[in-house]
Amino acid sequence: MNLYYAPGACSLSPHIVAREAGLDIDLCKVDLKSHQLESGADFTEINPKGYVPTLQLEGGEVLTEGPTIVQFMAEQKLDAGLLPESGSLDRYRVQEWLNFISSELHKAFAPLFSGASDEEKQKAKEQIRKRFDYVESQLDGKYLVGDRFTVADAYLFTIANWLDQHNIDTSLWPKLQAYQKRVAERPAVRETLREEGLLEEQTKE
Repeated sequence: MNLYYAPGACSLSPHIVAREAGLDIDLCKVDLKSHQLESGADFTEINPKGYVPTLQLEGGEVLTEGPTIVQFMAEQKLDAGLLPESGSLDRYRVQEWLNFISSELHKAFAPLFSGASDEEKQKAKEQIRKRFDYVESQLDGKYLVGDRFTVADAYLFTIANWLDQHNIDTSLWPKLQAYQKRVAERPAVRETLREEGLLEEQTKE
C-alpha cells in the first residue's frame, strides 16, 4: 500500500497507525503547495481532493479521509489492538473521538494554515482553546479509551502537536502535556517521527 503524506500534517496519524500495526506501506511525500510528488507527478491524479492522507491499496483503489484510513488500517491487523471489538461500547467511543477530533479540533486549525486575517486567527485560537479544555477534562486514563492505545490516540497526538507550532500555550493542560509525552515515547511513534524528519523537533519540545 502507498501512504501519501506531508511531514507533520494530519497524515502523521495513519503513518503512526501503520507502524503500530506493523503494516507494510510505501511512503509517498506530497508537496501540498504544488500538489506534486517527489517524482514530479501530479498528486491530484491520485486524489482529486488534493490533500493528505491518501492511501492507495495494492489493487489500485484509493481511500481518503484520515478517520476512515486509520480504521481500515487497524482492521488489517486486528491483533495489534488498535481498535476495540466491533459492536462494543469502546469501539463506539473510539469512533466518537475520531469524529470529535476531525470536526471540532482538526477543522478549527484551518484558519491558522490559511490566509485568514489576524482577527479570524485569534477567534480560531479561542475556539481551539475551548475544545482542548474539553479534551483536558476527559484525559483521566492513560489514553483516550482507558489504558489502550487506539487509532483515536494517533489522531489526537497529531493534532495536538500543532498547538506549539501556532504558539498556543499548553501549560493550562497538564494532563494533555503528559499524554503527548507518553504517546511520543512509544517506539512506533518515535519511528514514525524519525521517518518524517520530526524526531529532533519533537525532542526539543
